[in-house]
Formats: sequence, C-alpha cells, structure tokens
Amino acid sequence: MRELIIAENDANQRVDKFLTKALPMLPKSLMYKYIRNKKIKVNRKRCEIAQRLQVGDTLQCYIAEEFFAHQKHNYDFLQVPKHLHILYEDQNILIAAKPVNLLVQKDRAGIQDTMNDRLLHYLYDQGTYDPAKEQSFTPVFVHRLDRNTEGILIAAKNAEALRIINEKLRCHEVMKYYLALVEGKMTKEQGELVFYHQKDAIHNQALLSDTPTPNSKAIHTSYRVIKTFDHDSLVEILLHTGKSHQIRASFAQIHHPLVGDQKYGAAKNKVFPYQALCAYKVCFAFRGECGCLTSLTNREFIWENSRLQRAIETRGDAFFINNKSAKENDDES
Repeated sequence: MRELIIAENDANQRVDKFLTKALPMLPKSLMYKYIRNKKIKVNRKRCEIAQRLQVGDTLQCYIAEEFFAHQKHNYDFLQVPKHLHILYEDQNILIAAKPVNLLVQKDRAGIQDTMNDRLLHYLYDQGTYDPAKEQSFTPVFVHRLDRNTEGILIAAKNAEALRIINEKLRCHEVMKYYLALVEGKMTKEQGELVFYHQKDAIHNQALLSDTPTPNSKAIHTSYRVIKTFDHDSLVEILLHTGKSHQIRASFAQIHHPLVGDQKYGAAKNKVFPYQALCAYKVCFAFRGECGCLTSLTNREFIWENSRLQRAIETRGDAFFINNKSAKENDDES
C-alpha cells in the first residue's frame, strides 16, 4: 500500500483528475475500477470519482507498485536555457515576452527548447519548483502563441493561480491585445471580424467562412487602425475568442493578410519572413473573487520593445511591402 498526502498544489481537484496526474502509469479504466472496488480510498474511507480533495487529505492506494514507477523524476528541462524576458513576477504568476522562433510547448519527444521548459529551469534555479516535491502540478504558461508570433505570455506558478487564471481567461476577464502590420490600407478605422473557424490539421491552417459549417466555431476579433503607411496599416487587435491562427486567418479573409504571412497569402517580405504580429499588452479586468491574484485587478502590462515595434520605429514610412532586398531598403531609409 502507498499513501499520498494532498498538498496545496494538489487540493481542490477531483479524485480522478489528481490520480491521472499523480499516477500517469495507471490506466484510467483500472483507476475507475480501483475506486469502485475501494482499492483507492480517501482518508481510509470509500471515495467518489468526483470528490474534491482538500489539503491534508490522504489517499490510500492498494495497487501494484509498478504504477508508481513514474516517481523517477524528469529533469530534462535543465538541458535548455533558463533565460526569460520577464515583465512581471510575484509568488503566483510570471509574465514574460516570447521571442520569434521559439515554441511555447514541445511538439515532439525528447529535449526541446521551449518557453515552458525555460520556465521550469528558471523556477528550479530560483528554488520555487522541484518535480520531486510535486505530485500533480507543473508550472506552465497558460496560453500559447505561434512559433513566429512574438509577445506576452502568462505563467501560473502554483495550482491556485492556474485555476483562477484559466477561469478568468474563460470568462474574458483577461484581455489580450496584439499589434499587427497588415497589407494594404484598411478602409475602416475600426471594426469587428466575425467568422466561422475550422482547423485543417494536415496543413496546420485555419479555414474560415462567413456562415456556419458543420463542426465550425464562431470567432470574434476587434481591431482599430493605429497608423497607415503607403502600402500597409498598423492595427491594434483584441481577441474575444482564441482559436488557432485566428488573427492571421481573419485578416487574410478580408484581403489584408499580415505582412510576411505567406501561409495566408501575403507577399514575401525581406524584413518579416514570418507574420508581423506581436501580443504586446495584457489587461487583468477581473470581476468578483480572484483569490491569490487580487493584486492584479485592473492592472495592465505592455511590452514596448518587440521586434515589430522596433522595426516600425526604425524604418518609418519607407519600410513596407515591396519585393526589394533588405540592402535596397536600407539604402532608401
């Protein structure tokens, strides 16, 4: 028999959710059978699958030792850099800026440099995270950006912060603003883009339509034009939904693809060989109870030194869409 003690980062979870993370070697079918047959108990009493665990509860597991083999802890994250461009940090969350050409989470097995593993390396070195001391929680960035989209990401450093920030994101109480350079002059100074979204997983591309289609989901994007150049427009964007490639596909749908975004029909660009897009601001518009994140209520954080912003400030009106080389552009500036 093994006994698991519920710590702060394990509490307020359903029994089955906790066991799925604490004992990943235990098949779900067996887990549910063991709970029904009282081979897994809480505080030495029969438990329910949906029972919520509290700090100090104990789980008695009368199951084979092989299901605990995962407790040989993985420290592969120490093989990646620990550098993060941190904009804000407290005991509960960390806000960092992701550069271009870096994934948020792994897309293959093995050691891979990602924002999530950099976060773990950083927190391990700070002494605030050790896999050996956690049963069911791992610090994580709570949302994602495409590899070649730069910008702000929010990480939860403990389970309470993760639960709260996920709920606030779901309730649209965390506002994420983007800057994008789009091809052409926008005809409206501001607008709402509403489409129906499907993901083409084979080509990793969003497919949009003006009307609902089977399995599609509605997406909503607001924008306002900040500045218009000879061939392009700088826009500020607010996401109301969060589907894959939502911004990129939405502006392509209205014939203003993001500069450099050849996947969605933009011309090749020497300065931006990828989409000119940055998640530059986050606002915490919390309503009601927000627990350990109360101090963030009505605060906003802005990244003012993104590559997109630097390029626009440096190049000015002579910057934009053309098929000239970078050297020719430099000669004109």
